[in-house]
Amino acid sequence: MTAPAPAPEELGLRERKRRATRRAIQLAVIDLVAEHGLDGTTVDEISRRADISPRTFFNYFASKEDAIIGELPPLPSEELVERFVSAGRGASLFDGLSEILVETVEGEGHDQELMQRRKSVLQQHPHLFAMRIARMRRLEDEMGRIVARRLVADDPRMEEGTAERRGHLVANVAFAAMRHAWGCWAQGDHDSRLGDHVAASFTELKSVFSSDAA
Repeated sequence: MTAPAPAPEELGLRERKRRATRRAIQLAVIDLVAEHGLDGTTVDEISRRADISPRTFFNYFASKEDAIIGELPPLPSEELVERFVSAGRGASLFDGLSEILVETVEGEGHDQELMQRRKSVLQQHPHLFAMRIARMRRLEDEMGRIVARRLVADDPRMEEGTAERRGHLVANVAFAAMRHAWGCWAQGDHDSRLGDHVAASFTELKSVFSSDAA
C-alpha cells in the first residue's frame, strides 16, 4: 500500500519555507522570461522578483535555464528499489512498477499552476524543452536498469542483454503511462494528486492489456 505524500501542514517549517522559496524563484523566472525574453532576464532580476538574494538563488538552481526547466521526479530511494527488485516472481511486475512510480512522484509534491505556466514558456524556447526531455530520458533509462535488475532476479538464467532490452521496453511503456497521468492531472481538479493519476493510468493500461489477452 502506497503511503500518501505529507500534507502541507505536516511538513516542518524549514521544508515549507524551502518549497515556498523554490516556487517563488520558478514563478519569477517564468514570468520575467514571458515579459522580457530569455536573454533579457538576469539572475539579479529573478532574485529581486522572488525577494531573495542571488546567493540564495544559486542554492536552489544552477542557472536561470535550470529554474525554468524545473524539477522532475527524483530517482527512487534505494530502499524502494530493493523492495521492487526482490519482490519475487509471484509478485506482479506491473503492479510493483506502478507502486514505485507513484511513490516517486509523490515525494516532492506538484503544482498545477506552475506546470501550466512553465509549459507556455517552454513552447517558446524549444531548446529548453529539449533539455527537460533529456532529463526525463535519463530518469527513464535509470528505471529501465531497475526493471532489468528485477527481471534477472526473477529469472537468473536470463541473459544480460535480454534483460536490458526488456527493461528498456517496460520503462518506455511505464513512462507513456506517466505522461498520460501528467496530462490528466494538469487538466483536472486542482485538489487532485499526481500520484493518484499515475495509479489510475496504470490501472487503465493493465485493464486494456488484460482485455486484449482475453
